Amino acid sequence: MKHLFTILSLAALLSACREEPVISSINPVNWEKRTVTLNPQDSLETGSTYLSVYSEIYSLSEHRTFNLTATISMRNTHKTDSIFILKAEYFNTKGESIRTYFDKPIFLAPMETVEIVIDEADKSGGTGANFIFDWKIKPNTPDPLFEGVMISTYGQQGLSFTTHGKRIE
Repeated sequence: MKHLFTILSLAALLSACREEPVISSINPVNWEKRTVTLNPQDSLETGSTYLSVYSEIYSLSEHRTFNLTATISMRNTHKTDSIFILKAEYFNTKGESIRTYFDKPIFLAPMETVEIVIDEADKSGGTGANFIFDWKIKPNTPDPLFEGVMISTYGQQGLSFTTHGKRIE
């Protein structure tokens, strides 16, 4: 009986260790605080930007991959005007939508940066992941700047690189 209790206790402990990791950037509460209502009468210009992102990259061969943490920066480079990001959608290597981080307009104050973090354990994007950002700006305001910084430090090895968004509409 004593061994049965020990085995059941050990099994309970091991199963508790298998909880799904919390991915903080997905939490809608984080984005709801930034939500704004845009007036359709405002003369805002619209656009879309594509950003390549790497959840993992190949290492040694096409059969082995290396996980990365990705920081996705959405930046407002204007000194006096806010900009509005309408939607941030994340796609995997096959072009399938993985998740939408928000699909209601959020604001970025002048010179502000807002980030999405793709955890190193989240390999759902794969080697060819990407984002599409839809946005609105006032006329004569610079387009938002979208950048990705991928990094991993494993043992004594460090790896990092960046990607830059490209306007597609």
